[in-house]
Amino acid sequence: MSQILTEISENLQAGKAKLVAELVTKALADGIAPKDVLEEGMLNAMSIIGDKFKTNEIYVPEVLIAARAMNKGMEILQPALVADGVKAKGVGVIGTVKGDLHDIGKNLVKMMMEGKGIKMHDLGVDVSPEKFVSAAKEYDAELICLSALLTTTMGEMKNVVDAVKAEGLEGKVKVMIGGAPVTQAYCDQIGADCYTADAASASDAAIAFLTA
Repeated sequence: MSQILTEISENLQAGKAKLVAELVTKALADGIAPKDVLEEGMLNAMSIIGDKFKTNEIYVPEVLIAARAMNKGMEILQPALVADGVKAKGVGVIGTVKGDLHDIGKNLVKMMMEGKGIKMHDLGVDVSPEKFVSAAKEYDAELICLSALLTTTMGEMKNVVDAVKAEGLEGKVKVMIGGAPVTQAYCDQIGADCYTADAASASDAAIAFLTA
């Protein structure tokens, strides 16, 4: 790996957003392929962040700071990727279910997914089943990712699964669920496709779906 890509990875892990943006600009000016900047610089860093988060070497604040640095770098890199015809590994929509306003878990999952090269559309919090389904259609998404932190709002996950079936999207769109009260047993009960206990595992499961 070239020196500048190593620097992008290291500075992204350290959350140095301004420096990441400058290094991405320089790498592109030096003629490094946008795909290499993405995979060897940015995604390499996010993969390391994900692994460290999984093993409790770092915690939520460090992950969110790294995410900010990644977003800064992506602002510069995105047009170059598009111009080069580099495609995302897949497309997903993500949101916190209707009645629930918690978003830290959702933001972490979104970031880990993007760190694997998946294009994510964030629908925010308090998202109705209809909105999840219409967004999945609009963006031609392969994943719908649902977050809930309250036992009182968990039931909305079943409503989303039912709405996906009613719209004839079952089998075309995978429904992934997560959040503090959610379990594998609940996932099986409502007919969702996947439950994961943490953000890093969610991104691994998403890639497994997209490459199956």
